[in-house]
Amino acid sequence: MQLVCTVCVPGPSIGHMKTLILDGQPLSLAEIELVAREKGFVSVSPSALGRVTESRAIIEQILAAGQTVYGVNTGFGKLSDVRIPPEKLAELQYNLVRSHAGGVGQPLSEAESRAMLLLRANVLAKGFSGVRPVLVELLVAMLNAGVHPVIPEKGSVGASGDLAPLAHLALVVIGEGEAFYRGNRMPGAEAMRHAGLEPLPLTAKEGLALLNGTQAMTAVGSLAMTRARRVAELADLAGAMSLEALKGTPAAFDARIHQARPHPGQAAAAAHLQRLLTDSQIRESHREHDARVQDAYCLRCMPQVHGAVRDVLAHVADVLETEAGSATDNPLIFPKESGGAENTAAVISGGNFHGAPLAFAFDYAAIALTDLAGITERRIDRLLNPDINEGLPAFLSSDPGLSSGFMIAQIVAASLINECQVLSHPSSTGSIPTDGGKEDHVSMGMTGALKLRQIVEHVERIVAIELMCAAQGLEFRKPLRPSREVEGAYEAVRSVVPRLERDRVLAADIEAMAGAVMAGRFDEWR
Repeated sequence: MQLVCTVCVPGPSIGHMKTLILDGQPLSLAEIELVAREKGFVSVSPSALGRVTESRAIIEQILAAGQTVYGVNTGFGKLSDVRIPPEKLAELQYNLVRSHAGGVGQPLSEAESRAMLLLRANVLAKGFSGVRPVLVELLVAMLNAGVHPVIPEKGSVGASGDLAPLAHLALVVIGEGEAFYRGNRMPGAEAMRHAGLEPLPLTAKEGLALLNGTQAMTAVGSLAMTRARRVAELADLAGAMSLEALKGTPAAFDARIHQARPHPGQAAAAAHLQRLLTDSQIRESHREHDARVQDAYCLRCMPQVHGAVRDVLAHVADVLETEAGSATDNPLIFPKESGGAENTAAVISGGNFHGAPLAFAFDYAAIALTDLAGITERRIDRLLNPDINEGLPAFLSSDPGLSSGFMIAQIVAASLINECQVLSHPSSTGSIPTDGGKEDHVSMGMTGALKLRQIVEHVERIVAIELMCAAQGLEFRKPLRPSREVEGAYEAVRSVVPRLERDRVLAADIEAMAGAVMAGRFDEWR
């Protein structure tokens, strides 16, 4: 994948921005986010268009020879044994798109819709799908012009891929369905017209090539994972602030401990915590006379737990980035390879549309993030609970009894964690046969992606609550100062929410802090 600097790129509000050149290779989560959220410009490499042209020629040869090939001139799924006459092949593709556009629920976000367009264009650019180059170019043109299909988030079982969501995307390609354009929801044909784009009449194989694939779950999962990795690192900062407020010790973050158990994430989290806690007046104030030998697990074991979460998320990111550059439709077209033993082209039916690799990965990430939420909540409770909070006032209230302080904040965190615990039940184990038993084992990967997105949002709020509570705890350690890094983070918290002097409505504070976390206000401490 190439990123090149483009000056004054055409398209809405692009200006000076990098261009992502698609060639069918794996996309990083950062590249997906660049296009999905920052609306980076996209183009297709000439070599990719050459491969697409070559695979399309094989489809044309099949049609000319009158051969029977699944998805080209047959019905679909359980109806794959039905041969379709040549004069009905275009109608077949339109019927497929329209009949499968049965998604329900709220639309995916604009960013998720953009990620789907990007991922589908990149997969088709690999040259294994048998579509015309103009189809790939139109998907890219929709991205650059800001035409974002309205895609209901529910209705996919993750095999044969994300059929319903991708069908809604395909509707706009043919000038039907609905799309968002410049913030307005309108008929797909109208959005295309406003953007100066012409809908594309489908020919043989193209409807199926648009629908077969995992691009909905990959889009939702990729954007959720970018947020997940950010909040997993911010949990170190929140934990460091809590440790300072609770007069904990950073001794457990000594590099020698983590070299003795060399998991990458654990070592990275320990080093991060060490850096965040360097040169603290609060620490020095109790170093000589601290009766505690060890802190509670929620403080002492942050490298082990936060680090394990990092390792899980790194694995899931690898799965997603591989999937972003994988051919996931069916059948796949393999052009003639010079010098091979079998020097002939092949059209082969398989199952690359099955979302199992992603479904398992999403469930894994959901479990890890739920545990991260759990250890975060234990630190929140330790800050508030007068039985264990190292001399801080009950619930961090300046007037306990008359004022409840942050009591409700821990209750809110507990509520969100319970939802995470329910949502982390695996969806990948819940296969239900579909399509008359032809598709008798499905991945439920889209369910996993949607659950993961919701869990990430809850964890962002829980970490935001810890940042608020830890900052309040530091108020009661003054005039002693925490480490320079923690003090900087404290000031950043105070730029969002003021100190709690007396009881006030905390809902707005929690949402403001969560918004700051989501917007990257604390990323400099990652």
